[in-house]
Amino acid sequence: MNQLGTLYVISAPSGAGKTSLVKALLAQDAQVCVSVSHTTRDMRPGEENGKDYNFVSMDEFNAMIEQGQFLEYAEVFTNKYGTSLLWVEEQLQQGRDVILEIDWQGAEQVRRLMPECLSVFILPPSAEELRQRLTGRGTDADEVINHRMSEAKSEMSHYGEYEYLIINDDFDTALNELQAVFSARRLELSRQQLKHEALLQGLLSD
Repeated sequence: MNQLGTLYVISAPSGAGKTSLVKALLAQDAQVCVSVSHTTRDMRPGEENGKDYNFVSMDEFNAMIEQGQFLEYAEVFTNKYGTSLLWVEEQLQQGRDVILEIDWQGAEQVRRLMPECLSVFILPPSAEELRQRLTGRGTDADEVINHRMSEAKSEMSHYGEYEYLIINDDFDTALNELQAVFSARRLELSRQQLKHEALLQGLLSD
């Protein structure tokens, strides 16, 4: 019997470092993969279909919604983004852990369809640090930064809906904590029993 993978939902406000943490985790853990979303937006220079996104037309996307092919989807401005349910299920069946980088609303959709998923929320160490990260090179006007902070606070207010909470103050520490979540899941008794069935039988046999 194959060991099933685990679906992880990872959310964070813009500026918390989620994308960098996930990228670093992928570089050191071959068992983990990130879902490639479907989108109706135009492909940008340097992007690759099937790698950055699965680019589809609005008609194709709407047809997929009607057919129940999305684990979650959302409309952002005039474009739509969604996660393929079939693709996620295929990866889990192959024993791979799948990460969905989505917001709290997408996380709600995923929990309804796959309540066994595990969710992680990443927070910055302080509001001041978050503002500094969002300010970037200092080229944005104050009202733009204030709007980003307002959106970030709205997102952060949902941290209590998640199983795990990581504060990204020191990057290496946060990365180790994120990896620990994945490691702990794989070390659960039921999973270890399945993975090491022959070993356990050998140890306990007369």
